[in-house]
Amino acid sequence: MIRTLRRFALAALVLAAPAPALAWGGMGHRILGEAAVQALPADLPAFLRTPASVAAAGELSREPDRSKGAGKTHDNNRDAGHFLDLDDAGRVHGGPLVTELPITRPDYEKQMQALGLDSWKGGYLPYSIVDQSQQLAKDFAHWRAETYAIPREKNRAHRAWLQADRARREAQILQTIGYLSHFVGDGAQPLHVTVHYNGWGPFPNPKDYTQDKIHNPFEGELVLTTVTTPMVRAKLAPVQTCTGELMVCVTTYLATSGKQVEPLYEMIKAGGLRPGATNGTAFAVERLAAGASELRDLILWAWKDSDTLAVGWTPVPLGDILSGKTAAYPYLYGKD
Repeated sequence: MIRTLRRFALAALVLAAPAPALAWGGMGHRILGEAAVQALPADLPAFLRTPASVAAAGELSREPDRSKGAGKTHDNNRDAGHFLDLDDAGRVHGGPLVTELPITRPDYEKQMQALGLDSWKGGYLPYSIVDQSQQLAKDFAHWRAETYAIPREKNRAHRAWLQADRARREAQILQTIGYLSHFVGDGAQPLHVTVHYNGWGPFPNPKDYTQDKIHNPFEGELVLTTVTTPMVRAKLAPVQTCTGELMVCVTTYLATSGKQVEPLYEMIKAGGLRPGATNGTAFAVERLAAGASELRDLILWAWKDSDTLAVGWTPVPLGDILSGKTAAYPYLYGKD
């Protein structure tokens, strides 16, 4: 009876909500973040694998949705970063193929405008993912510099500052992972990489797919009532770290998610959203596992890429600090 009442309450909230559809409810994003961080290998910093960090990654994964409604400027600037509307051919509103998007948003804007298309309506989810991945690499680079410098710094005041700043950096790393987790999770939800994002819509529909508002019932109620973190952990793919251009890896991931749009509609057509149906749960677990696998792999990419970056201001190559060539404190504290 309690579960039934909760289903009715959730359904009422979904129907009443005037905001744009989110990708995964809070529970889905939380599960995805937790599963990915739990799966990180032992050669990453130990602070990432503590229960507190796992919990923080899960909670912070929800933050980009929890910030919605802060104001018109805030929302209009950020909302398009949660989706990419692909048509059935894998093109953004009939324009560029998802796998052929340029590296920067300004070039994407120009590409879309040249075709008479609006990038804000098409969405810019891949740029959100790449942005946060690169930020995480920079965060890791600073953490590595400070971790190396702390035991070698002879000045007590300088060492105390490095220790305090590393603690700040660890908090920043978890926040960045949370934001990255959110956008990677958005990309794992097929309804966030399609023009058919909440019912098939005004498009040819020879298979008679539903026109119902399916977005929230799939990503919210279904996940909340039937999916757990261990279920998702059990379905993670083997590690596959990006070794080429990051934008190519990310857009390939989104293209793969886009291929799950019709299977999702087939699942719904087969009754997968009905109480007690197992096919809907299995589909949600598979998609969350795909997102958690991608997040784990992007964290690994960021850790490896951090070795190539510069840190501090003015910037100095991380390698110069780790080799002992350059003292860390003057650059990390700031050489104004």
